[in-house]
Amino acid sequence: MTNKNNISTFSDQPTLSERQQQALKCAIQEGLPIDARPYLVLANIIGGNEQQVINCIEEWINNGLIKRFGLVIKHHKLGYNANAMVVWNVPDQQVDEIGERIKQSGLVTLCYRRPRRLPEWNYNLFCMIHGKDRNQVLDQLNQLKDACQLSDIKHDILFSYKQFKQCGGRFHKQHSEPHATQWDPNKKAINHG
Repeated sequence: MTNKNNISTFSDQPTLSERQQQALKCAIQEGLPIDARPYLVLANIIGGNEQQVINCIEEWINNGLIKRFGLVIKHHKLGYNANAMVVWNVPDQQVDEIGERIKQSGLVTLCYRRPRRLPEWNYNLFCMIHGKDRNQVLDQLNQLKDACQLSDIKHDILFSYKQFKQCGGRFHKQHSEPHATQWDPNKKAINHG
C-alpha cells in the first residue's frame, strides 16, 4: 500500500519471519538498547528493519503478549538504600478509592491490591516507599498518612534487607542461534518490566 505521494506506508513492511520474531523476543527480554533508536539497533541484530520491529512489538502489545514496557531503576546505585513495603488492611469497599489516593500522592513508587491470606495475613493494599535512609522513609510514610487520611487504617512497614535482581518478563531461555548470540546485554541494555 502507498499513500497519495507514492511513499510506502508502515503496513507495506513485510512481517518478520518466525526466526526473526524469536530472536527479537530473546533480544527484548534483556532490555531495550540504550540508544536514540533502540528499535533500529534491534532490527540490525535480528536482520530486519526498524519499522518491522516496531510493527511486531506493537502487534505483541495488541495481542497481550507484552503487557507493558517499564523501567527498572537500580535504587541502590542512586543512593536509595532504605526501601519499604507498607501494607494496609483497608476495608474492601474503600480499597479502590484509597489506593487511588495513595497513587496520586506522589509519595510512593507503586501501589497495588492483593487478596488477604487469612488468618495469617490481613493486608490487602501494598505500596512501596524508597528513601536514602530509614528516617526519610518514615517521614514519607507520615506525610502519606496525613495527605491520604490513613491514620486510622491498620498498617505495617516492612523494610527490605536484601536487594534481589530485578528483571523483566522472560519469553525464552537464551539459545545459540546466531542472532541471539550477537546481543550483549551488558553493553547496551536497560531493563523493562
